[in-house]
Order: sequence, then structure tokens, then C-alpha cells
Amino acid sequence: MDMREVDLPGIGRKFEAVTRRGDKVVLIVHDDGRREIHHYDDDDFDESISSVTFTDEEARQMAGILGGLVYKPKDLEKIELELDDLVIEWVKINEDSIAINRTIADLDIRNRYDISIIALLKADKSKTLNPGADTLIQKGDTIVFSGERQHVRAATKTLFLTEGGG
Repeated sequence: MDMREVDLPGIGRKFEAVTRRGDKVVLIVHDDGRREIHHYDDDDFDESISSVTFTDEEARQMAGILGGLVYKPKDLEKIELELDDLVIEWVKINEDSIAINRTIADLDIRNRYDISIIALLKADKSKTLNPGADTLIQKGDTIVFSGERQHVRAATKTLFLTEGGG
């Protein structure tokens, strides 16, 4: 989804997007903390068909729900939970990964990237929390990393992992 941003002098900032399903949504963040969400007619992107306004507190509560902090859908293969720059991220091993048929010790992820593997979800749906150094990684597995965002990204890029199960 492409997001277009526009400054609204004296008001705040407008964010406009068309979802994969084709819905046009506009979010206006007011300088006083209010948020407005507008949904547009499928046949006329200039015609707002519904809107809702949130206080700052309401918007933050809704953001937590939308962002998966309150409830994580069961089929979601990737989730990111931000704590300043710390993240927890689910990353699926693709068929090109150099991690396939190697152990966690072989990859030396903790020392090389300063991140931790906090869980390993096998392709057969079994789970291992805090997997040991001798744990074998296989195609289709999902690794749950914890660490700083830039370190998780570096490990993901270097090990040819596919974010979000793709």
C-alpha cells in the first residue's frame, strides 16, 4: 500500500492511501492531537462516505489494536512489536537461505548480529522456545528474532531470509 503524505499548514498532516482491495482512506492528524479517518466511495474517490474522529488517547488505543499489540491474528506470519528501537520479528526461511540445514551455532547470529533467536516455528507447526545452539534450521521454518531493528534487518538480508513468510 502506497502512502501519500501532505502537510496541512496550521492543521497538521494528511495521509492518503488506496488499499490492496481498492478502498481509499485518508487520515488527518491534527496538531492538537485529534485524528480523522475518512473512507471514500469506490466509484468516486472525491466523495467521502464515512468518517470518524478520535481524540489522541482514542487514536493511540486504536493504533495498538490495529498494530497487533492487543491481539495477533493466528495466521499472521510476521509481527513487529516496537519498544523504541527494539523489535520482535517473525521471519520465514526461504528456499535460497544460507541458513538451511545449518544450526544456530553455525550461523553465530547472537555474536555476528547482536540479536537473539527467541523461538523457532517449524514448518510442521511445532514450536521451540529459546532454541539451543544445536537446533537445525530448515526451509519453511520461521525464526522469531529479538533485537534492535537495524541488527534484525542486517541478519535478514545477509541470511537471505524472507520477511513475512513471502
